[in-house]
Amino acid sequence: MSSLALEAAGRVSRRRPLSLLDGYLVSLTPKPLFAALTVMMVAFLLERLLRILNDLAANGGSLSLLGPMILDLIPHYLGLALPASFFIAIFMVVARLGDDSEIDALLGSGVSIARLVVPFVIMGVVLSAICLFVFGYLQPYGRYAFQMTADAAASGGWDATVQPGAMVSPGKGYTLTADKVDLTGRGLKGVFLRRETPDGEQVITAKSGKLAPSLDGKQLRLIVNSGMEYREKPGDAARVVRFDNIAVDEPFDITLPPARKRGSTERELTYGELANGAIEGRSAGFKTRAMTAELGGRLVRCLSVPFLPLLAFPLGMAAKRRGRGAGLVIAAVLLLGFHHAVQFGESLGDAGRVNAALAVWLPFAIFVALCSWLFSQSLQRPGQNPFTFAFDAVGDVIDRLIDMIRKRLPWLGDGG
Repeated sequence: MSSLALEAAGRVSRRRPLSLLDGYLVSLTPKPLFAALTVMMVAFLLERLLRILNDLAANGGSLSLLGPMILDLIPHYLGLALPASFFIAIFMVVARLGDDSEIDALLGSGVSIARLVVPFVIMGVVLSAICLFVFGYLQPYGRYAFQMTADAAASGGWDATVQPGAMVSPGKGYTLTADKVDLTGRGLKGVFLRRETPDGEQVITAKSGKLAPSLDGKQLRLIVNSGMEYREKPGDAARVVRFDNIAVDEPFDITLPPARKRGSTERELTYGELANGAIEGRSAGFKTRAMTAELGGRLVRCLSVPFLPLLAFPLGMAAKRRGRGAGLVIAAVLLLGFHHAVQFGESLGDAGRVNAALAVWLPFAIFVALCSWLFSQSLQRPGQNPFTFAFDAVGDVIDRLIDMIRKRLPWLGDGG
């Protein structure tokens, strides 16, 4: 057992302050907290990175937009990962203390479980304040910046060049692609151009082409050589024409469209803007219940963080009996259930099926009651809680899976 824990236990017996014990418990938390946070953030961002790459490739967007888009997503995923990482850190710390019998020594010296959880609750309050800032300000601005960059990549972000084999939508109903492109991105070979409008369809194929800038430098005109034009209009017969040289009659506008103001959705609004919109009844076209649900959803996610230690402590102490895997599985089910319950409540409140405030605050009240009840049960019987039967069931399943894997892959058990 740690010498710090023994010294802290001795202080308890002499009725001295527990500052040393608090410091010891807090010092164990940062390493698993940052490890879990790093793993979760990397996993989230890598998954989103693949989707962004697919979107940029499909729209012919520049890869230079990739970095800003990933940075804009950090506040969103940080708000999701920070509470879960905090829970995992507490769970691992408590499980480690249980494995080393330090909790047994502290309880035997007169330190209660309620006293042990105090420094973690204080840490939860600090992280809750951080989450309030992330959810209330970083996320709305990050979401707006990400959407603006995504819109620019999809449409207004066209840099007046074409990449080989990429489909480009320069506007006015046109779709343009080329088999080969020179270094400037404007000299084309194997050109395909299609335009579909209410008046009909136009398709042009050509051996070569060039994007020529207008005199003011704000527009481009496509000139194609040695090709065929197919044109079809409602009520008229389709027409196919061969040509040696032709210029598309409408220049492509390469100027960026004016950026919309932040706040087109309630998810881009800060706390103050949501509160004012909910009080005034309508703001920027949003319904009161949508703003109330969004504001409540953010607040309950932040305010739930200080209660996570009350859930992590009983599960962490019970992990000594059946291992940590079962506890993490049960914790994941509970946390995901709470997260999706709040999301479902936001949807119900936004749709007006139930009171918007009740829809998000009721899951929070149930979650807090569950954490408090589970923690109170652990005070009476440390290491035992109402989820013990679930630990046994999950632990049995994990043991069977491990045995099955070892039988099929015996070299794993030999360390080979």
